[in-house]
Amino acid sequence: MNPMLVRALVAMVPVLALLIASAVVARREASTGALIQLIGSGFLAIVVLTHVFEALGFLARMNWGQQHSIGHYVDLVSAILGVTLVPVGYVMRRSRRDHAAA
Repeated sequence: MNPMLVRALVAMVPVLALLIASAVVARREASTGALIQLIGSGFLAIVVLTHVFEALGFLARMNWGQQHSIGHYVDLVSAILGVTLVPVGYVMRRSRRDHAAA
């Protein structure tokens, strides 16, 4: 089996857990922070999916894995947004909860 595919599938487990947990929280809390966290975890899922597509050779015309290709930029932008939005959404949720408890 392709080692890149194995790594992508292993990375998919925690990312999907984060996505599911974020969806549950967003449905339960219905706050801006929860929505931002859900969007960020969706971007992280896109990162994992781009690596799966690259390993399987799907959408080869997008040149997945090649520098300066659309696939590379989809992966890069999704990673930046995911790593930024998940903690921002979490901090917003926590600060809202702390203010409500005070």
